[in-house]
Amino acid sequence: MNNKTIGNIFKGDKVIWMVFFFLCMISIVEVYSASSSLSYKSGNFMAPVLRHIGLLGLGLITMICMLKVKCKYFKIVTPFVLLPSLGLLVWVLVAGQSTNGASRWINFIGIQFQPSEIAKGAVVLAVAQILSAMQTPNGADRRAFKYVLTACSMFVFLICLENLSTAMLLCITILCMMIIGRVPMSQIGKLVGTVLIGICLIFAAVMIVGQDKGETVQKPENTLTENVNEEKETPGKIEKMFHRADTWKARIDKFLNSKPVAPEDVDLDKDAQVAHANIAIASSNIVGKGPGNSVERDFLSQAFSDFIYAIIIEEMGIWGAVFVAMLYIILLFRAGKIANRCENTFPAFLCMGLAIMLVVQALFNMAVAVGLAPVTGQPLPLISRGGTSTIINCLYLGIILSISRTAKKKDLPQNEANIDKFAAA
Repeated sequence: MNNKTIGNIFKGDKVIWMVFFFLCMISIVEVYSASSSLSYKSGNFMAPVLRHIGLLGLGLITMICMLKVKCKYFKIVTPFVLLPSLGLLVWVLVAGQSTNGASRWINFIGIQFQPSEIAKGAVVLAVAQILSAMQTPNGADRRAFKYVLTACSMFVFLICLENLSTAMLLCITILCMMIIGRVPMSQIGKLVGTVLIGICLIFAAVMIVGQDKGETVQKPENTLTENVNEEKETPGKIEKMFHRADTWKARIDKFLNSKPVAPEDVDLDKDAQVAHANIAIASSNIVGKGPGNSVERDFLSQAFSDFIYAIIIEEMGIWGAVFVAMLYIILLFRAGKIANRCENTFPAFLCMGLAIMLVVQALFNMAVAVGLAPVTGQPLPLISRGGTSTIINCLYLGIILSISRTAKKKDLPQNEANIDKFAAA
């Protein structure tokens, strides 16, 4: 296959392609290293990483297919994506499969996926279209604020019931898009104030209704079995409404009450995730132990997913951790460059919305791994071992590449035009 044929396949912004391939290479190495527990259970050391490589391959095919779609068609499909996404969010509440106490998964003809991953992209599409349609020479029309809240509120509410962290990250993305879309700052200020009051009320409700079972249960034997039996008791109306409050309160308590603890006093059973993540980071000795030499992967729950960044630090050191973080920052800045040269506002807002959504999730995952945020279930995009979320994230990158290739561009100075032509060739 010659260079011209390869160039025809991998069209779009070359910088984003480079970021994607770097993330994929790091992902394959670290997932292979961090999946020791899965390898032990399956009896096949290659099975977890081969599955992950297969998903990345499907994601690559998805990207190539999406970048061949002209960006104008994304505006057309918005209503056809919004309604099914809303239906899936309702479906997962009614008949979804429970994982760690939350019904977040739907199993359809043998394919398991999270509707919230699809809904996030649908919301970004809707917000981009609203902000684009309501633009004036002086910024977005004041009515755009109302339309954005109307379109997003139901999605955020349904996601919040089962996955609070995902709903919060989606809200951050929407807020950033409204700022970029020049929604009047007076309206944004009122929204932020109202949200802060709402957060305080929700925080109070969680602390009142929720029970931190991790602190109250003191039964050393058969604890897991007894907890399962207790959870099978028929819940009341309030318990059904706040069935995730116990988990939220436990995580908040653990984060707020965190104090310096002597190594010999660490409870590795109660605080296993945080403790082993800290051990992985502390034992990296700045330069890391080298790929495949992690020790904490055998003890850290979800080492291949939620806490893979801690394994990256342990094996690749501080420089490797900084390099991974910089890849996401480069992705964000490159998306900004693509959006800045778009003549029409819709592809620009869509490009920035998708990039912000991916990068905010990545930074939040990193903050959790290093102890700067409460523990959540957010994976590291394009690096953590995942299922359909990996493919959907690749789909979002494919949309950004499509915008870089097919969106109508502004007239640029000759030197900038030559640079952009080289990057997007």
